[in-house]
Amino acid sequence: MDPDAIRAGSRVPHGGEPDRDVLDFSANTNPRTPAGVADVYTAALEESRRYPDDDYHGYCAAAASFVGCEPEQVIPTPGGLAAIRLAMEQALEPGDEALVPYPSFGEYAREVRLQGATPRFVRYDELHELGPSVLEPCALAVVCTPNNPTGDAIGEDALERLVDRCGAADTTLLVDEAFLGFTDRPSAAELGRDHVVVARSLTKLFGLPGLRAGFAVARGERRDALATARRAWSLGTPAARVGAHCLRQDEFVRETRERVASERERMHAALEQRFDVHDSDAPYLLCDVGDRDVATVISDARAAGVAIRDATTFRALDSHVRVAIKDRPANDRLLGALGVGDAEDGTVEPHDDD
Repeated sequence: MDPDAIRAGSRVPHGGEPDRDVLDFSANTNPRTPAGVADVYTAALEESRRYPDDDYHGYCAAAASFVGCEPEQVIPTPGGLAAIRLAMEQALEPGDEALVPYPSFGEYAREVRLQGATPRFVRYDELHELGPSVLEPCALAVVCTPNNPTGDAIGEDALERLVDRCGAADTTLLVDEAFLGFTDRPSAAELGRDHVVVARSLTKLFGLPGLRAGFAVARGERRDALATARRAWSLGTPAARVGAHCLRQDEFVRETRERVASERERMHAALEQRFDVHDSDAPYLLCDVGDRDVATVISDARAAGVAIRDATTFRALDSHVRVAIKDRPANDRLLGALGVGDAEDGTVEPHDDD
């Protein structure tokens, strides 16, 4: 990283509510975790008296099976953001330019700047249309699918066009798939291109954001560079063992996808009674509150015991909030806090908390 950029840098705001008495819809994590996690963690904790096996064979095999690549192409990292930083450290040098989507995850621009490079902002839904004159001067391009905070995933054809154009321009393409596991769309890892790096997070889909487990996927020389550059013992033994366990829970993933899709449709219809709601493939919905004051919408929800995300911190959004998709009882509490009814009958039926 560039020392001058570190001194000039700043932190990026994120969702996440520390008050356990407040229902947290500001962070997009699964409210459920796979069965057996506690037992796996307990056994791994005892094994933590020794250093982890730095090859992480079991973890890499499970990750490879999950995204459709070879185990040796998996680089374990402590969370998806660590994979993003590792990829940028390998691809960028001071003075480089990087294409960064907007509105999108704020850490992209920060991580680019920390390498001494300059972010060049492009609308997230226009990335796949960029020609050589824009791509060729850039060492790196980033795409987030589904995009955060809008929630829409890039189409497979559009992604392949972007992959091809980046390859022709000798531009590394970093594909952030932190929320792709909530969909049945294939990973870019299946494309098998040497100039593509995929970043994945386990902690959203499996409801374990504090565990910090993720991985990158790469091929050829980029894979070798990432594998060499990653820190030794990237994952603690509990994170590696629990992560491998979660990645093998096919039924849990299927049930999560079905629940999120069903609840997202219901919540979208309900929230449209009051807000302009963006279509989404992700476990969250972006809502334009119009001429209402965003701070008031947020504070009113919090007064009802629910935290929602201030989306005005994302570039080019000035009247938006983002809400996560949880399970039905929690979602009904959110709808009540925002003053909208159930999509079916205009009311919110009471539920006991899980």
